[in-house]
Amino acid sequence: MRHKHSDYMQWSKTESRARFNLATSGVAPISLRDLPINLEELEINGGDSYGYAPLQQAIAAHHKVDPECVVTSAGTSMANHLAMAAILECGDEVLIEQPAYGPILDIAQYLEVNVKRFRRTEENGWAIDPAEVRRCVTPKTRLIVITNLHNPTSAFTSESVLREIGEIARSVGAVVLVDEVYLDAVYENTPRTSFHLGPHFVVTSSLTKIYGVSGLRCGWILAQPELAWKMRRLNDLYSATPVFPGELLSVAAFQHLDLLREGARRIVEADRKLLRDFLKQQRAVSAVGTEWGTTSFMRLMKGDAKVFLERLRSEFDTSAVPGRFFEMSDHFRIGMGVKTEMFGEGLNRISCALGRGD
Repeated sequence: MRHKHSDYMQWSKTESRARFNLATSGVAPISLRDLPINLEELEINGGDSYGYAPLQQAIAAHHKVDPECVVTSAGTSMANHLAMAAILECGDEVLIEQPAYGPILDIAQYLEVNVKRFRRTEENGWAIDPAEVRRCVTPKTRLIVITNLHNPTSAFTSESVLREIGEIARSVGAVVLVDEVYLDAVYENTPRTSFHLGPHFVVTSSLTKIYGVSGLRCGWILAQPELAWKMRRLNDLYSATPVFPGELLSVAAFQHLDLLREGARRIVEADRKLLRDFLKQQRAVSAVGTEWGTTSFMRLMKGDAKVFLERLRSEFDTSAVPGRFFEMSDHFRIGMGVKTEMFGEGLNRISCALGRGD
């Protein structure tokens, strides 16, 4: 049977709720009134074509690319689906990082491709080792998939490493797909998109994680024009006509991205300070520290992480994402950027739950 579900998304929608919700992955959602827009300009119906030109132009300007390279989509997950489905055929080989964000693997399995893996290791700070990619790639590899920042660890991949990966891909005729949905959470000297590294790079992203406008489902793909057109045609099978009010509001969001990002940044940085202090004091868990991103991937030093997380939620009303959704059952992911008071109390409750022992 073809794979047709996502265990992680089902868990997220049905089991992640708690008073102290650290199972988040993006910043706090903003309200419509927080977005400086003229509601009199909002309309229900618009044009029916392959992309709303003002939104494509806004995305293109944000990344300094040609609008013809921009394909809009319903969030990053749909962007990843469109990109992978347009590039791969049934039975093709795709090389995906490990640990990986569960829905990326779900897409590959749904497309019935041959999935190979290359490892990121905690001992190496979860960084990508190009030698490991080179070891795992084969002449049959058609796509290499990574996230930058890495989900779940927030590890950053530098442009020099990305260039190496690009050369490895080019040597076997493969494409590199980089999910950059968290990249704008590198607040100082934000890197440019890896799409600029060459025609063998395809990039996906959205406004869903760093800007507080997840409900707009504003996602996109950056691809060479011929491949971008193929993706637009493919999207006729999925979400042929976008929600026009969402496109209008997304254009408005792009006009105020700096305002939205800076508002969230203050919360993320306050949360990160609390996290650093927590990790210095707490020996029952460990995590590779980063200076960026909205997620941290923690390892439970001893005991059963599944039992611990169940008790954390049932007895302490606090949730975190089980590591099994990232193929690391002794880990769990927590999110920053929603509300510092809530995050701090959530860490306190993790400490209390750890103090109880298993």
